[in-house]
Amino acid sequence: MLDARVKIRHLQTFVEVARQKSVGRAAHNLHVSQPAVTKTIRELELLLGVAVFQKDGRGIRITRQGDVFLRHAGAALTAVTQGLDAVSQERLKEVPVIRIGALPTVSTQIMPHVVHLFLKKKIPSRVTVITGENTTLLEQLRVGDLDLVVGRLAGTNKMTGFSFEHLYSEQVAFAVRSEHPLLGRKASLFSSLPDFTILMPTRDSIIRPLVDNLLISNGVGRLPDQIETLSEAFGRAFVQITDAVWIISAGVVASDIRSGLLAKLQIDTRETRGPVGLTTHADVIPSLAVSILIQTIREAVSIVDAEKHGV
Repeated sequence: MLDARVKIRHLQTFVEVARQKSVGRAAHNLHVSQPAVTKTIRELELLLGVAVFQKDGRGIRITRQGDVFLRHAGAALTAVTQGLDAVSQERLKEVPVIRIGALPTVSTQIMPHVVHLFLKKKIPSRVTVITGENTTLLEQLRVGDLDLVVGRLAGTNKMTGFSFEHLYSEQVAFAVRSEHPLLGRKASLFSSLPDFTILMPTRDSIIRPLVDNLLISNGVGRLPDQIETLSEAFGRAFVQITDAVWIISAGVVASDIRSGLLAKLQIDTRETRGPVGLTTHADVIPSLAVSILIQTIREAVSIVDAEKHGV
């Protein structure tokens, strides 16, 4: 049973050190001294009866027990923050802030519809949309910096303490400029990829292993001229002025391909198909505003799906 002497300051300090992976940076962000942070972590470890961090070279890393505790500490801080915000907003008549994490493809395809529909509902709240890699967004959700994430389903080890609601499925596309030399070629395109600059998802992105497996299974072992990026703006601009091939989630370039700005190579990418959906804390009851936003996301997905199928 958790010792009742565990305080909010213990949780806040622990989560910040876990987030920063540094006592010094955590102390700076918390506006306290490093010895104060160290003391608070030691107190927490005594109360829990286990070490939550350990030395790792010149830095520190979270222990297995600490990682388990982080899953619950982040949810607890989120719940407390929501409660305090609700009281403060009622007292000061302020509107709540809803913090959404979204993959780049979601930010492009779904979130404009979500925000447009949500604003129409006249809900007294303010929406913040943060775009980033799935792993980073889930980490922010775990420590309470986000209220929900719309992205790909992560691996089982990353989903402990979270719940996932499937919204739709998506696969990657190989996008190029409209007059690319590979367009219309009937022979296998995989053997030609090493001759071109390839824009790849970053190594930390959730789709990178799927892309790597697709390439390896089709005989592409090495890409000598490779650039890693998740920047939609850079990718779009770069492929328009070069013969580069951009491997990216299909939703990011869907409108570009429809308009003729970019074209899609005829490569079968069905094996990269994966679920995209809502990830939330399993143990946190969403506020009314968040609940309405979640329903709005479902509505927006239905609208986008209908547009795709010409309904």
